[in-house]
Amino acid sequence: MRDGTRQTTAPLAAAVLGFSIITLDATIVNVALPSIHDELGGGITGLQWVVDVYTLMLAALLLSTGALSDRYGARGVLAGGLMSFVIASVACALAPSLPVLIGARVVQGIGAAIIMPTLLALVRHAFPDPVARTRAVGLWAMGGAVAAAAGPVLGGVLTQVSWRLIFWINLPLGIVILLLLAHASRSPTRLTPFDWLGQATAILAIGGLTFAAIEAGRVGLTAPEVLVALGIAMVAFAAFVAAQAKGRHPMVPPELLRSATVMIANGIGFAFTVGFYGLPFLFSLHFQERHGLSALGAGLAFLPMMLPGACLIPCSTWIVERTGPRVPIICGLVLSAAGSVALVLAPESMPVWVTALLLVPVGLSGPLVMPATAALLLEHVSADQSGTASGVFNASRQIGGALAVAVFGTLISAPAGFEHGLRVSLILAAIVALGTAVAATHLASTRPATSPTQPDNG
Repeated sequence: MRDGTRQTTAPLAAAVLGFSIITLDATIVNVALPSIHDELGGGITGLQWVVDVYTLMLAALLLSTGALSDRYGARGVLAGGLMSFVIASVACALAPSLPVLIGARVVQGIGAAIIMPTLLALVRHAFPDPVARTRAVGLWAMGGAVAAAAGPVLGGVLTQVSWRLIFWINLPLGIVILLLLAHASRSPTRLTPFDWLGQATAILAIGGLTFAAIEAGRVGLTAPEVLVALGIAMVAFAAFVAAQAKGRHPMVPPELLRSATVMIANGIGFAFTVGFYGLPFLFSLHFQERHGLSALGAGLAFLPMMLPGACLIPCSTWIVERTGPRVPIICGLVLSAAGSVALVLAPESMPVWVTALLLVPVGLSGPLVMPATAALLLEHVSADQSGTASGVFNASRQIGGALAVAVFGTLISAPAGFEHGLRVSLILAAIVALGTAVAATHLASTRPATSPTQPDNG
């Protein structure tokens, strides 16, 4: 009994903390951006790269690192990725200049890309029963929600001492996860060839598009480097599609692309992070640069957005079990859109506390959308493809976050001014969320299957 409990508790705890450390690193940095600027220099473009180069590598590599998880086993791949992530975090903490920090963030993103697909794969392997797995996914999502809620406040507290502490914190967390992995059982493996062409073209496509979006804010949309980057992105994307359609061993299996449910789930992940990651980037700068708040003050201003969602995560599993995934997904996306629209309609002179309250619907979308979408995805893929499917899903999420920061940063640095760019960004976030909510209406309204030995109490 003790061994059986350990074989489920240890991988679940490792998955929860692993998701937490990656989410924390994505949210904790935002409130430290002005302090990083003060010490290392760089304008809006430099700050965009500090955030986006991490997300960019995470998004571009997730497509193939999911296959690595299936090929070599989630446990071993997670351990290797975690060590890379922690070493890069130490390099970030010691960075003497902005280029060095951005370079270390690249390696951090690589490590995070190796880690991310293994997390849901660990849960999938440890909990073969659909009902138990849905509840485990709820706990997994709770780790990310708590990290998202704690990130801005913790970042503000640590930045009061030094922004470098936001990276040092990954060292003890990484050690704890490695200790937990030592008690997890070996993960199943499946021989999966590596799609080098698909990986190279994915990096070029996502990187070119992100580079163009960021640099357009600095040099203009018609600048030669921006046009060249857009051209590279278009050609690379066409080559990626061809490689996946005609390749012998595509990193994105055709059966995943043929599943309407899987494709909609990936679109939901993209749309969700546009608002959930894009808006904190915008309002971290808004609170500190426009309202003069300290890093700690800005972090506290995000509490109304992040904390209610973290508290509601335990209810998400109950909701999914009784309504199916479609209802919470649609409600969450509509809430996110409503929050963005409310912020657009609010006057520029509104106090910080009003802005903080208007961000609440965006935060509440998290416990509704993400656990339901993750459970939906795992229910529609086989066990031996859970790592690959998780990689594709999380890649779509990170691409949404990376493009949101790139495009929103360009808009707020445009000649029309910060406030105009802020409002246009919010309108775009609302449109993306509402459009995806409409697509989600095509999902089947079913509850997770129950185990033969576990009755459905719904």
